[in-house]
Amino acid sequence: MIHPTAVVDPNAEIDEDVEIRPYSVIGPDVRIHRGTVIGSHAVIDQYTTIGPDCTIFQHAAIGGAPQALKYKGEKTFVKIGRGTTIREFVTVHRGTEFGGGRTEVGEENYLMAYSHIAHDCFTGRRVIFANAASLGGHIRVGDYATLGAFAAVHQFARIGDYAFVGAVTGVTKDVPPYVLASGTPRAKLHGLNSVGLKRHNFAAQTIQALKRAYRILFRLGLTLNEGIERVSAEVDQVPEVVNFVEFIKSSERGITR
Repeated sequence: MIHPTAVVDPNAEIDEDVEIRPYSVIGPDVRIHRGTVIGSHAVIDQYTTIGPDCTIFQHAAIGGAPQALKYKGEKTFVKIGRGTTIREFVTVHRGTEFGGGRTEVGEENYLMAYSHIAHDCFTGRRVIFANAASLGGHIRVGDYATLGAFAAVHQFARIGDYAFVGAVTGVTKDVPPYVLASGTPRAKLHGLNSVGLKRHNFAAQTIQALKRAYRILFRLGLTLNEGIERVSAEVDQVPEVVNFVEFIKSSERGITR
């Protein structure tokens, strides 16, 4: 159902069972899949694709031009994954040509009020952004990660799978998977995200292996290379430990410690 006060561009593709509420604006070349609800006064700008069963609340702005001085109006995109909830005043910007041309929000994300995802960012599955959490450009956030209220992530940084970033935290370097990070002005690590891992039914053996790997890498005063060698020699190489180590080895910005 499309409310008569909504403004929908004739070049938008809207599935029949999509609900578009009063005074919302749907731009050209927008694709909205079945079961999605667009709240009143929301703006869905051009070249945006919204997956099925999403809920976008009032005054959200999705698909706006990127806040990048190099951007000159080229055709770039936003994709919102299935089952994602986007609350009031959230902003998600399109990609840039120099950054790959695409911003992508994964399936079943929950973006709370005033949160912001900048150009060329990618989020995994079931990511949670608390109120006013913000990503700069070119950031990747792993599956099941959580960002606390007013957390701010520097461009090109990465947040690993199942990581938890606390409120009012400034992230300037990569945050490894499975850990807790918080701090003002800059994030520091505060151990493994044990509660989150238990809630997601990680095996006790896996959690213990991750705890051992974390202690070797971040609590013994070793260099990262020394720590990686010891983890490889002394810790069970369950897939999560391998993921933990590979994330650290692949870091370009450096690792939060």
